Amino acid sequence: MNNKTTRRERFEKVAARRTQAVLNLFESLANCSNKSNYEYTDADVRKMFSAIERKIKNTKASFGNAINRKEKNKFKF
Repeated sequence: MNNKTTRRERFEKVAARRTQAVLNLFESLANCSNKSNYEYTDADVRKMFSAIERKIKNTKASFGNAINRKEKNKFKF
């Protein structure tokens, strides 16, 4: 097994596990939307999702220009 394959396999294993953890946390967060159990305002929800969207944007940027190049090629008017 060459070094590139090993690094790729490591990425797939770690990234899959971490992505699933994030998805599970989103499911947990969605449980907070139950108004029978929690009280919140629209401002609270906007503030939460603003922080989440900012973190997603920063995380996406950390992967470099490869993502940006692919996105530009996928959608045009």
